Amino acid sequence: MTDPRMTRLAELLVNYSCEVKPGEKVYISTQAIHPEMDCEIIKQVVKAGGVPFHHLSNGRINRELALCASKERMEILKEADLAMMKQMDCYIAIRGADNDSEQSDVPKEKKRIVDKYYGTEVLNERVNNTKWVVLRWPTPSMAQRAAMSTEAFEDFYFDVCTLDYGKLAKAEAVLRERMDKADMVHILGPGDTDLRFSIKDIPAICCWGDRNIPDGEVYTAPVKDSVNGVIHYNAPTCYGGKEFDNIRLEIKDGKIEKATGSDTDGINFILDTDPGARYFGEFSLGVNPFIKKPMRDILFDEKISGSIHLTPGRAYEEAWNGNDSALHWDLVMIQTPEYGGGEIWFDDELIRKDGLFVPDYLQPLNPEAFSKEL
Repeated sequence: MTDPRMTRLAELLVNYSCEVKPGEKVYISTQAIHPEMDCEIIKQVVKAGGVPFHHLSNGRINRELALCASKERMEILKEADLAMMKQMDCYIAIRGADNDSEQSDVPKEKKRIVDKYYGTEVLNERVNNTKWVVLRWPTPSMAQRAAMSTEAFEDFYFDVCTLDYGKLAKAEAVLRERMDKADMVHILGPGDTDLRFSIKDIPAICCWGDRNIPDGEVYTAPVKDSVNGVIHYNAPTCYGGKEFDNIRLEIKDGKIEKATGSDTDGINFILDTDPGARYFGEFSLGVNPFIKKPMRDILFDEKISGSIHLTPGRAYEEAWNGNDSALHWDLVMIQTPEYGGGEIWFDDELIRKDGLFVPDYLQPLNPEAFSKEL
């Protein structure tokens, strides 16, 4: 018997996130999820009048393919996947993992081949020309990272993923309006974080369940050469199956000149992917009222209430600042008191202090006010 929470989530993905219309072609890509969830998404696509296409992957198989990555194979795969994606109207991806570190022993050189020759063309086609949504699937390994039992984590997952995004959208719209009017951003935070940059004339974009699940952020991008100062990220992260902590970046005129952390060599290898990887492509405020702590999963961690992420690498077309790269590495700093506090200023206005919005017009985004105000 299908878990009714799966049906509810599938309905949300098809009818709200992607707004599938009759005749639209929907690419469904899944890994390590319950087959019933695959079936529920297909059923909902058909019910909406869409045409479902399905691709199933496997973490261990993906590792073996990465170990034998070559220029020729990656270019062929890119052309095939790009041709398929160009025919799609919608894209739904759900990723689970029995082992989040499955690719941790793939040599850096092989990862570089994948990034260079498979690159960003398929991703850009999907992001810019389809209605898309991506999300994780709750697994015991995710529960372990969150320091929760499997059952408790599943309950948390479905509660967070199926919140009332319509309510969240109303509050986010006010923050977007304020960001669109802002020029200079000043961030103070844990450690020696003291960073300034401009967001002038770069659009702010609300995320309320139409692209990521769970969702809850408003993002823009810094003017490419305007970033100056130091940022010390205090949320643990993971990239390419490897864990990184305490990443500290020194930036001058937009470029990351010094990067250190728990694996300084590994961090700099990633930032040397290409010239654009040492500039920033996104600045975002996390506002999901129900996500309070990091779990080393970026689709959750970047939405933490009271957090920001400033992202080395590629900018999104909707908030384009001219920076292109094969990298897009969301790194998170939490500014709640438990994580060291901090402030965000837009021009001369204090916007958020210790993780809570200060102006009256933004306080509906604070966790305690969310349910009451909306």
